Amino acid sequence: MTNELLLTGSVIFIFSMTLAAYRLFGKAGLYCLSAIATVLANIEVLLLIDAFGMEQTLGNVLFAVTFLITDILSECEGKKEANRAVWIGIFSSLFFLLLSQSWLLYLPAGGDQVMPSLKGVFSNTPRMLVASLTVYAISQLVDVWLYHKWWALTEKKCGDRKRFLWLRNNGSTLISQIVNTFLFTLFAFYGTYDAATLFSIFLSSYVIFIFTSLLDTPVLYLARKIRHP
Repeated sequence: MTNELLLTGSVIFIFSMTLAAYRLFGKAGLYCLSAIATVLANIEVLLLIDAFGMEQTLGNVLFAVTFLITDILSECEGKKEANRAVWIGIFSSLFFLLLSQSWLLYLPAGGDQVMPSLKGVFSNTPRMLVASLTVYAISQLVDVWLYHKWWALTEKKCGDRKRFLWLRNNGSTLISQIVNTFLFTLFAFYGTYDAATLFSIFLSSYVIFIFTSLLDTPVLYLARKIRHP
């Protein structure tokens, strides 16, 4: 149960820090967290673990929080600010990709003990990062677009802008996560793992995104309360 406890603790910690960032620093805090999460998720995703009876990549929770961030920004700050967070994430991933690959070009000193480990990790990241960058851009922009489409629909139906937050949150995230999970699994892992493992990665990733999407709904309500006490 060690992996399960760690994953549960990660969800609680990451969601709590998202609220703390918004409470302390406003939308700037969410922009910073979006940049950090996209970079770290692209490192974590290299690790495969077994948890809750599924084989899964470790970056799922951090990827999921980027969708929570754009939903908070959509709800509390507007569509323009949510899209800005997406482009900040893209810029951060591109910056990290180019910089991390430049590290591998250096000739290490005779006493260096780190370069082999760096090469073991970062020589595998270009494909991951390019796949992640492409899929992140597509799925996040779809998420923001869907969020506001759901919002316009519910506001038109009931005449209340605040109602049905849970619907626009989950309706946008669950659909965009299908796009995200399918494309990332295909682009990042095709040819690396067999079909059974690919399906397992896809299924486990999406199951986790379903749970994190449902769990982040109360966080979104709390974020709106921070913005509009």
